[in-house]
Amino acid sequence: MHPDIARSELILGGQKSGKSRRAERLAHAWLQTPGHRATLVATAQAHDAEMHARIERHQRERAERVPGMELVEEPRDLAGALARHSRAETLLVVDCLTLWLTHWLMPACEQNMQQTHDWQGQCAHFFAALRQAPGPVVLVGNEIGLGVIPLGREVRAFVDALGLLNQRAAAACGRVTLMAAGLPLTLKDEPAP
Repeated sequence: MHPDIARSELILGGQKSGKSRRAERLAHAWLQTPGHRATLVATAQAHDAEMHARIERHQRERAERVPGMELVEEPRDLAGALARHSRAETLLVVDCLTLWLTHWLMPACEQNMQQTHDWQGQCAHFFAALRQAPGPVVLVGNEIGLGVIPLGREVRAFVDALGLLNQRAAAACGRVTLMAAGLPLTLKDEPAP
């Protein structure tokens, strides 16, 4: 294992806090060892022109910063993505848990709205897959519970669900890093087993 890379790491922060850049730096460091691979499991989906342009820009910029990192798009089945792509020599970056939760609890299409009741099962499968992953996994997510309390019931429920997801991810990961203004603050760093 690379000395800067934990067996599993959760990187939390606000929008534009440097979360994804930290994950990319870890992937870049991992790729410096011959035989190592890195794969980004992206959960974003383009439902409008602005998001489509944003995704394209991120893909272009990421390819410049971390050449050689592969891309897998998986908005809903993260457990399956971990099972299919995790290998001892492959670092997986899951970016991001917040959008994954959004696809389950606030789906954009009618077909997926009928499946929101499956969230707890999906969550359990994901954490089981994380425990069984043979290679390192870096999870990226938003910390959105520091602001004002939302007015709408659905939004409050989402903020609560994300807080619980972040707590569960933090408990499951050996390292937890909070990003603010591009600076990392280590919240948890357990020695590798």
